[in-house]
Amino acid sequence: MPNKIDFNNDYPDITKSEEIFKRSEGLIPAYTQTLAKGPTQWVKGVAPKYLNKGKGSHVWDVDGNEYIDYMMGIGPIVLGYCYQPVDDAIKQQLEDGITFSLMHPLEVEVAEIIRDTVPNTESVRYSKTGCDITSAAIRVARAFTKREKILCCGYHGWHDWYISVTDRNSGIPKAIQDLTYTFNYNDIDSLINSIDEDTAAVILEPFVFEEERDNFLMKVREVCDKNGSLLIFDEMWTGFRIAPGGAQQFFNVRADLACFSKAIANGMPIGALTGREDVMRLFDKDVFFFTTFGGEALSLAASKATIDIIKDKNVPDYLSKQGEKLKTGYNKIAESLGLDYTKCSGYNCRTIITFDAKAGNPLELKSLVQQEMIKRGILWGGFHNMSFSHSYEDIEYTLKAYSEVLQILKDAVDKNKLKEMLRGEPVEPVFRKTSNFNMKPKK
Repeated sequence: MPNKIDFNNDYPDITKSEEIFKRSEGLIPAYTQTLAKGPTQWVKGVAPKYLNKGKGSHVWDVDGNEYIDYMMGIGPIVLGYCYQPVDDAIKQQLEDGITFSLMHPLEVEVAEIIRDTVPNTESVRYSKTGCDITSAAIRVARAFTKREKILCCGYHGWHDWYISVTDRNSGIPKAIQDLTYTFNYNDIDSLINSIDEDTAAVILEPFVFEEERDNFLMKVREVCDKNGSLLIFDEMWTGFRIAPGGAQQFFNVRADLACFSKAIANGMPIGALTGREDVMRLFDKDVFFFTTFGGEALSLAASKATIDIIKDKNVPDYLSKQGEKLKTGYNKIAESLGLDYTKCSGYNCRTIITFDAKAGNPLELKSLVQQEMIKRGILWGGFHNMSFSHSYEDIEYTLKAYSEVLQILKDAVDKNKLKEMLRGEPVEPVFRKTSNFNMKPKK
């Protein structure tokens, strides 16, 4: 019998997952299309590799095992899997068509909704992925300012301008690498020491997990204004999640351009670039940014329904309340067990659980917790990506699971049996870096 969301006696049978995985070897490089979904982020031999169904906050793998999902498609599923009003909007549009030979009215309708929801939105353009949108923002910022350098903080996708500054920059010319540099979050001096007269734009995630301190974002705005550089918010994670109008609304800080994807359409592939009309009008002719599927109607229909629901039901408030229960609950359990080497932190809508190396290899600590949460029917990757479908029962059950699993972690650490307790190979580090890399030399 497949495992249910329960304190199961055995780890899930993942036979079919492993069979499909073997078929992918040599056929799909890296096995996956999305790094965070791939096998390096899950305990080998224990975690499922393929899912084939989702409903609400629950998912089922190809072997029939059921889980509460706290990854939620790595962010896009903000309302829940198969959320009926959104699915109905997609089905209704599907009856009329998907992609057409001329523009579709939904392009205008959704742009109007975004304009009325996201502060400082005067113009809107669409594409299919987040990195398309951030790259378009960088191109138009360079055209508008007639400058070339970019300063970034966070993760902004796989395109050359950004990925050149990471440790996965093979295939990118050195000349491109020399045009992008980073600065550190909550460290305004790192920005001040890097920005210069050739800086076209400063792009950052308004937050990743670290909470903003000392009006950092407003100070970034002031530095950009003084230098004549555009400020771009990469709102892949904050957009429609921290507030209906995203980080600009939540922090009351104006961005010149803002980039959205993930939560905008509850899983359908779409991204949106918003911002100042005088900047965005360069897309008329000067800056080329066009794609066949930019106006694809199913995703636009999903966006229209999703944004309306987020506003009408005050979804960000629900995400915050449910996420706060998990964050506070986890930390109370850890404290009660004397585990000063693990904590849950971040804004309530999206939190992360971290492990201190003083207790052992952090990846092994994380892997043991993941292994035991999966046994108890929780798909856990170290994050709480909250959705509108995470019920009170889900939260209560998850905290009960944490109580048992953190006791197991404590015993493994205290008895120096961490590696012995792991039933498979531990997870690997993600490549992503968000601070102290490719810093620009001080002037």
